[in-house]
Amino acid sequence: MSKLVDSFNRKHDYLRISLTDSCNFRCLYCMPDENMQCLPHKELMQPDEIYEIAKTFTNFNTNKIRLTGGEPLVRHDFSEIVEKLSQLPAEITLTTNGVLLHKYLKLFKDKGIKSVNISIDSLDPQVFQSLTKRNVLSRVWENILLYVEEGFHVKLNVVVMKGINDKEIVNFVELTKKLPLHVRFIEFMPFSGNQWEKDRVVTMPQMLQVVAEQESIAKLKDEVNDTAKKYMIQNAVGTFAFITTMSQPFCGGCNRMRLTADGKMKNCLFGKDEFDILGTLRKKNDILPVIQQCLFNKHKKMGGQFEDFKKVNPEDLTNRSMIKIGG
Repeated sequence: MSKLVDSFNRKHDYLRISLTDSCNFRCLYCMPDENMQCLPHKELMQPDEIYEIAKTFTNFNTNKIRLTGGEPLVRHDFSEIVEKLSQLPAEITLTTNGVLLHKYLKLFKDKGIKSVNISIDSLDPQVFQSLTKRNVLSRVWENILLYVEEGFHVKLNVVVMKGINDKEIVNFVELTKKLPLHVRFIEFMPFSGNQWEKDRVVTMPQMLQVVAEQESIAKLKDEVNDTAKKYMIQNAVGTFAFITTMSQPFCGGCNRMRLTADGKMKNCLFGKDEFDILGTLRKKNDILPVIQQCLFNKHKKMGGQFEDFKKVNPEDLTNRSMIKIGG
């Protein structure tokens, strides 16, 4: 077998690796409201283990690896992890809240990282602080501009929540007029402890209508495995898109695999099943059968837990909180 394929013949070539469940922000849609205990360091995948696990995936045509968290840049050995992974035949990218990015510019340039996703849910300092519990919007914005100036492909991830930041949709889109940013609006998703309510979900049609009332919009071509439906406004240098997980799921083209920070493999963001990759590796056993079993158990849609988000009771879902998954 040269490829990782599930029972629906979906080829999987994109691995998301969570490096930690710790974060220097406290975003309400990601972390449970109560005090959360982070994993002790010994229970996290270590740099050599991350490399060995990722190498197995790349041996079977995985060509993209995204580092996530928590906040991946809070790991003290983050540079070591990147150094090791950069030896593999895969594109390395990351998702970050951006506050520490200025410290890693040289590392990323040296190791060929060309793209970063930065989570930023408001351009208003007060709303930003309310969402993250941190007064660091200016630092995040400085780092966004730094990475744009240095030629990186910069995506901004914006989780849109009704009554919180939905009034800023056009403000984000207007950033693309003069900056080569790729803004991605994400529909609010239910996870353990994140206070999700269906009435707080703003769907793509609703967001698109808001933009269309003020701007001339053009639809861009989407690729087979794209999670985002892409658009641009007239004469813009950047783009904007919608990740329609709730209103228009894109499970049919899913090519993603996920590793939690403690080395459990998940075959879907919403899936309750987990497969112990790290435990298998530490017992010096072959992890490939575990990977194959995980993919074989993958459901056709939404982790097998729901169909219509309007009928979802979050209390009925079995899953981790977002910060414990890695997004």
